[in-house]
Order: sequence, then C-alpha cells, then structure tokens
Amino acid sequence: MQHTRLAAMPCPIARSLDRVGEWWSILILRDAFAGMTRFEQFRASLGIAPNMLTRRLNALVEAGLLERRLYSDRPPRHDYLLTERGRDFRQVLLALLAWGNRHFAPEGASVQLIHAESGALADPVLVDRATGLPVDGPAFRIVPGPAAGEATHRRLARSQAAPQASTGPAGPGPEGSAA
Repeated sequence: MQHTRLAAMPCPIARSLDRVGEWWSILILRDAFAGMTRFEQFRASLGIAPNMLTRRLNALVEAGLLERRLYSDRPPRHDYLLTERGRDFRQVLLALLAWGNRHFAPEGASVQLIHAESGALADPVLVDRATGLPVDGPAFRIVPGPAAGEATHRRLARSQAAPQASTGPAGPGPEGSAA
C-alpha cells in the first residue's frame, strides 16, 4: 500500500505529520530527548525491528530532526543527535505527555513533568508568547494565513460559522486534513 505524502499539502499539521506522524518516529524522538543516541539504545528501548528502526532513523535525518554523526569507522557506526528542529519538537512531546496522562492513564501517571529545582509537578499548557494567554481560550481562533489557498479559506470560513458548542470554547481545532 502506498503511503500518502502529506508534505505537499498546504496544511502545517499535515506537513508535520508527514515528518513525525508515524508512532515509531515520535517514540524515537522521545528516547532521543532522554539522551539516547545509538542505534542499539533505540532498538533495546523500543523493541523495534532493526529494518524498521533504520527506516525511521533515516526518515528523521532526512526531515532534519536528527543528525547522523559517525563515531566509528570500522564498522561504520553513527550517533543520532537532535537538531534544532528536533529540539523544537519537545513542546509537542510535553503536550502529548500531559494529554495522555489526563485522558489515557486511569491507573495514574507513569511519567510526569516536574520543575527541576522545586520538584513540583508541572502542568504544561500552550500559551501565546506575546500575551502569555493560553491559546485554548476564546481570545484565539484559527484563520487563513498569507499563503492559504481558496480551499483553506472556505474550510476555515465554515468552521468560524459553526456553533461554538460543537467545537468547544477555543473554536475549531487546528487545521484539518484538507487544507
């Protein structure tokens, strides 16, 4: 089965999913944030087949989220290090961690985010850098950007006209599938 390439879509969510939407990729990035850099470390942590791990690492390198650095010539061995683009993904991982703990951990959290100095539990929220306000509030809505095509304008116009009760207090969710 041919995988649909989302990179050509104008939607930023589709383009992002094209790079990291496969679950192994997200788990590899999670492990990279935990300090893992070597093929065997990722394989042992994830229990992933070597051929699948090779494909996922290559895709993450190609997407610019990881950088491959040779550490042994014979045999050739590489470290996989987070790039600036990869390090930017940390916010997404923290949001997934908080969302997963809130909605899919009836037994309680197995992983938590804490403040390093105080040890206090942290509850990450996405805020606007300029105002400091949480972006899930009514002060924010999604609108077409300067590069938006006609289909995106139509879709977002429909979503702005939709009743707020069906989309929650923040309005419609992020850009959908057909931007």
